Amino acid sequence: MPRQHDSSALELGRAVWPQITGQPLVLVAIGSTEQHGPHLPMDTDTVVATAVARETVQRLADRDRAEDRPGARVLLAPPLAFGASGEHAHFPGTVSIGHEALRIVLIETVRSLSLWAGRCVFVNGHGGNVATLDAAVAQLRAEGHDTAWLGCGVPGGDAHAGRTETSLMLHLAPQDVRLEAAAPGDTRPIAQLMPELAARGVRAVASNGVLGDPSGANAQEGHALLRTLADTAIRRIQAWRPDPRGRLGEPTATAHAPTAAQQTAVSHSASPPPDNPSP
Repeated sequence: MPRQHDSSALELGRAVWPQITGQPLVLVAIGSTEQHGPHLPMDTDTVVATAVARETVQRLADRDRAEDRPGARVLLAPPLAFGASGEHAHFPGTVSIGHEALRIVLIETVRSLSLWAGRCVFVNGHGGNVATLDAAVAQLRAEGHDTAWLGCGVPGGDAHAGRTETSLMLHLAPQDVRLEAAAPGDTRPIAQLMPELAARGVRAVASNGVLGDPSGANAQEGHALLRTLADTAIRRIQAWRPDPRGRLGEPTATAHAPTAAQQTAVSHSASPPPDNPSP
């Protein structure tokens, strides 16, 4: 596909102010800094969410250029790398700022962006952020801000540090994957795990921090998953059908809301894709 020659025009952190014109759409990736088993890095959720947001921004920019629409109409903001990860607090390395701090960060980010940008979309890579995103984006929309959010879940994926995330990371950052240390954790469905996770945290359920099985993960699958996630993001952004909590839905009238399990953490039922890939 064609690529933007000056990528700084698409990345807010690298841009200069005269490049920013016309109230662009801004995508902000939200991840976490938390354990992802003995084989994946702490920044896995942030890497995945940023990659989905970057691919989405690039493809939307390619479309604008093909239609001869000049200017930076879509921008990728620097990611937010700390989220609400209290369920992983018993593992060294996890950094969680909690729901209230995250809520304030999200709200103030959009309030600031609104001084010069148009729409804002949060691209979320961590299931623990979902409740906070729902509350913050609903408040922002009530204030009149044209903002929404979407997740990075795929149908059929496992919950945390399993094959789904391992494949994505083998594609996105293979140098950071310790594949020789990969091992299955608790492979029960996330809906079955949720009560225990909520009560006692991930370590009480899976001593190695894995909810799923990374066996068979590969970079080719990760590449296909990234394409699917970007396809979904683009489709939902173009349709712009936020629900009352600000989650972007599918363009068809038959799209239905996620289940309670999907809203709280990862879920991988058939259709539509779940909101997030990791609790």
